Amino acid sequence: MKKYFSLVTFSHTIFAMPFAFIGFFLAVTTTDYKFEWYKLILMLLCMVFARNSAMSFNRYLDRDIDAINPRTKMRDIPAGRISPTAALTFTIINCVLFMVTTWFINLLCFYLAPIALLIVLGYSATKRFTALCHFVLGLGLSLAPLGAYLVVTGHFALLPVFFSLAVVCWVSGFDIIYALQDEEFDRGQNLHSIPSRHGIVNALRFSTFLHVLSALFVILPAFYTHVSIPYYLGILVYCSMLVYQHRLVKPTDLSRVNFAFMTTNGIASVVFALFFLLDRIWIR
Repeated sequence: MKKYFSLVTFSHTIFAMPFAFIGFFLAVTTTDYKFEWYKLILMLLCMVFARNSAMSFNRYLDRDIDAINPRTKMRDIPAGRISPTAALTFTIINCVLFMVTTWFINLLCFYLAPIALLIVLGYSATKRFTALCHFVLGLGLSLAPLGAYLVVTGHFALLPVFFSLAVVCWVSGFDIIYALQDEEFDRGQNLHSIPSRHGIVNALRFSTFLHVLSALFVILPAFYTHVSIPYYLGILVYCSMLVYQHRLVKPTDLSRVNFAFMTTNGIASVVFALFFLLDRIWIR
């Protein structure tokens, strides 16, 4: 189990899971649908199964690339801790579990499940042909708030879309920062990314622009539903973390990319979600 947790980098769950809670409790507190434990549990299972599928497939598909990249050669498959066959089997099992779980939620979630899997699995191949791969990753994680909202209600609405758009811009922006580490490697291996195509300086500018958009999208819900002081405090923390990570990473100094990627973004998502939940309690 420890090896599989390492394979899927389970600690990175802190990026999407908080926004899934936001989508779930947004639905509970802004519609006539009531909180039900079984829906929350099914939502959490879907998040785990979908993410396990995406990460294990990414490691499986990238195993040869990872083996020759000094930064990734000690990942589980290149290092021999998990075999490619085991990783692929783990992917298939989690895909099946994801589909089965959505069946017990509602028909809309079940019908949309293959599309969700196509997005989260398809990301792994995109860097082989497009620098827009960062946005595909962002799109995959952005399904968390919208999908969680659908678990409760079974229909679409505008409010969760704002949070999904915030996630698209946020994740795409920090993935560009993360990809700075592999700029030269990607260019040498004919792999596509914003940094390898446009250089470090332009990549950081584009990442900054995306994070400004993300900040705007977390502000917009305040104009469409009643929010209180905790929500605005959450916005303040979220935006502060976005600014802070851009102060950490400079074109001439990439030594703190991992800290900017993991720590600041983890704080941004978790603390923002906590303040969101406090806001939901406050207004009730």
